[in-house]
Amino acid sequence: MRFLRSALAHVPLALRGLRSRLVVAFALVAVAGALSTGALAFREARTGVLQQSQDTVIRQFRTSIDAVAVYTPMPPSQSDLQTAVNQVLHANQAQGWRVLATYGSLRASAPSADFDMLSPQLRRSVGTARAAVFQRVNVDGHPYLVVGMPVTYNSGENKESKLSGLVMYLVVPQNTEQAYVEAMVSAIEHATLVALGLAVLLALLAARGVLRPVRALRRATRRMAEGHLDVRLAVNGSDELADLSQSFNHTAAALEESVAELRRLEAQARRFVADVSHELRTPLAAMSAVTDVLDEKALRLDRETGEALQLISEGTSRLSVLVNDLMEISRFDAGAAELNLDEIDLAEFVQHTLASRGWQGQVETRLPRPGVLRTRVDPRRLDVVLANLVGNALRHGDPPVRLGMSVRKERTDVAWAVIEVTDNGPGITEEAMPHIFERFYKAGSTRTRSESSGLGLAITAENVHLHGGRVSAANLPGGGAVFTVELPLHRDSAAAADDATGNAW
Repeated sequence: MRFLRSALAHVPLALRGLRSRLVVAFALVAVAGALSTGALAFREARTGVLQQSQDTVIRQFRTSIDAVAVYTPMPPSQSDLQTAVNQVLHANQAQGWRVLATYGSLRASAPSADFDMLSPQLRRSVGTARAAVFQRVNVDGHPYLVVGMPVTYNSGENKESKLSGLVMYLVVPQNTEQAYVEAMVSAIEHATLVALGLAVLLALLAARGVLRPVRALRRATRRMAEGHLDVRLAVNGSDELADLSQSFNHTAAALEESVAELRRLEAQARRFVADVSHELRTPLAAMSAVTDVLDEKALRLDRETGEALQLISEGTSRLSVLVNDLMEISRFDAGAAELNLDEIDLAEFVQHTLASRGWQGQVETRLPRPGVLRTRVDPRRLDVVLANLVGNALRHGDPPVRLGMSVRKERTDVAWAVIEVTDNGPGITEEAMPHIFERFYKAGSTRTRSESSGLGLAITAENVHLHGGRVSAANLPGGGAVFTVELPLHRDSAAAADDATGNAW
């Protein structure tokens, strides 16, 4: 290690950069690959020894058959086949051969009749071929060379070879050759492992200097993603990684400054909205009281004065709604919104919300029977959610407006109360769909001067999320929009709803 450090100290700075280190690392990998390739090639060369042994056996077997076939009559008898087998074995003693001769249904073998390793593919090939057919098999971990050789004879003026029907099979153990090859392969593998270990060691030493700053950069990036914008990297050296660390530090400093400014502006804007909304509540309350008194006397005033008074009353009402919505949004932004949970019957609560606003005759409901679906929610906030969705459907959709409620179970211990509000209107445009729950967003230009403040759906989404639920909007296939609210049910509520599902509607 000390030697490597001293050697690197004498290397010029231009050669100590990231590129040079990677070149050295790839060179070491290439050396290891070359060693592996050489080992594989050497193993293949040694496998050639097995091929040479195979060729020798086939050549000897062919010579022995040619010498015996001359004295074997056609068609042969059982004794003729056995004699041919014995002569082939006698000519090749001490070889460990096992020979089988077949002619039609006749079989003769020596020194034993065990020829189970003759595969059907080999038998079929020998029956159609005019040359030797061989196959290597492994039986109980022992390698064998199986050779099938048909006996042919020449006939006619063209000396064309024809099959005689006599087939000789040879089974030769190749334990010696296999042991030799395995020994050579084992030696090569050991040498390769030693070379590979040395290459890995050198690669680790070379990559250590590269990976250290990369790991530091990864840790710093994760901390920055977690919100720690004050993280910085130590800059060591003058290579590309040092330049990268320096660039990261500059980027982090600029990002920290920008985020701090954005947070300051955001906090200032929230405080401004909250302050303005709060200051407007008192004069709006007085204005509302005055307009209420004037509304009672509007019938006794002349037409122009009455119309002016009506405009003032409507404007005051819209301004009051806007201020209340702004106050509610400011509470969400400040993190001051809290849930006051109470266990309620959702079906009865929906009916109460519709009745308090005079919407029972305008909305078709499909609800569970009373007492079937109960859960813990904040009644005031759920009332806001239902009022905003139904009111939005009544204002911007066409009848019939429908409100349905059901239970959807994901697992045995997880269930959701699903509330759907649908209408028969034109639906939501594709351009408006991604922004439908954004603040102050109005889907159409005709709504810019409507009674809506553009905060209703945003407040709806905030209230649903505060309950741990989900809200979504979509278009129905047959026309119209559907808003879906999913509120989590406790296990007791889900079990009760599941038990009564069959008679709930």
